[in-house]
Amino acid sequence: MFLSLRKSRASWRKKAFEFETEGVKSQMSKQRILSGMRPTGRLHLGHLVGALKGWVGLQDEYRCFFMVADWHALMSEYERSSEIQAFIFDNVADWLACGIDPDKSTIFIQSHVPEHLELFTTFAVLTPLGLLERCPTYKEQMRELADRHISTYAFLGYPVLQAADIALYKAQAVPVGEDQLPHLELTRQIVRKFNGLYAEIFPEPKPLLTQIPRLMGLDNRKMSKSYGNFIALSDEPEIIKKKVQGMFTDPKRIKKSDPGHPEPCNVHRYFEVFSPQDKDDLTAACREARIGCTDCKKMLAEKLCAFLAPIQERRREYLRHKKNLEDILESGRRKAGEEASKTMNEVRKAIGFLGCPTK
Repeated sequence: MFLSLRKSRASWRKKAFEFETEGVKSQMSKQRILSGMRPTGRLHLGHLVGALKGWVGLQDEYRCFFMVADWHALMSEYERSSEIQAFIFDNVADWLACGIDPDKSTIFIQSHVPEHLELFTTFAVLTPLGLLERCPTYKEQMRELADRHISTYAFLGYPVLQAADIALYKAQAVPVGEDQLPHLELTRQIVRKFNGLYAEIFPEPKPLLTQIPRLMGLDNRKMSKSYGNFIALSDEPEIIKKKVQGMFTDPKRIKKSDPGHPEPCNVHRYFEVFSPQDKDDLTAACREARIGCTDCKKMLAEKLCAFLAPIQERRREYLRHKKNLEDILESGRRKAGEEASKTMNEVRKAIGFLGCPTK
């Protein structure tokens, strides 16, 4: 039986765990991780803090599969699907520039491995419609993307495709933020039902919770491509400075001589993440009105420009040699395809279908 998706996120935090490794393990014996991003636009600081930084740190400890989720992108961007291809290379260049290593991790495009849709179809048979309709992130997305035509079967079912993505590589863990925990629970329920009905093929994946809280947008709302309230990893210094000058600060501070309140200030939170060594001094200077919001923003802009400079240089180098990106993705396709084919052969056998004659 399926469990309710209404379990509190607090209870899931207690269940979240980190796998332990003993000694030096070979790549094949490592625990597996699957994660991905939708190529729907340029990557921004939120992606770096919320996902990429964690991915980089996981590469030595786990066998990582990092997926460009273009099928997922199509589910919301089908009316402008021509943009997806361009963002694929742009996003992968950012991944590599931030430290994702193709010698350690398998980097691939979701649609280049057809078994994703095959397992998606299998899992869709097992998933009650009501379970998807109750998914809290589905309801949130329907509200946020009210201007899009996303009342479709595909958009409702994208958590099932997400479950297939994870299970296809028999991932034991998935790096997620708290907002993705309901999706992961749905994956576990689908896997549990498949294993109970057919054969014990899939592990039930556990969450690896993101350690850094969500980075808010420049206007102190949720950072979102649709809001345009972000600093892209590829933004030039002048653009970064202009964006930072428009950031939300202390609403109670009217004049520079007024004592500041760092806690509600979004600029202060960015210092906590990107320049923690300066946070305490700036906090004191703000409270004592020794520094104004304009000067604080100028300092933050300089810090962000310096922080992003080496990433942007590496990014430009990858984009100058697009053939290298294509080779990395082709190598990843082969590696991912081998694992996916093995899994689907097991699935076909378990449900009683004949093996695919081309495999």
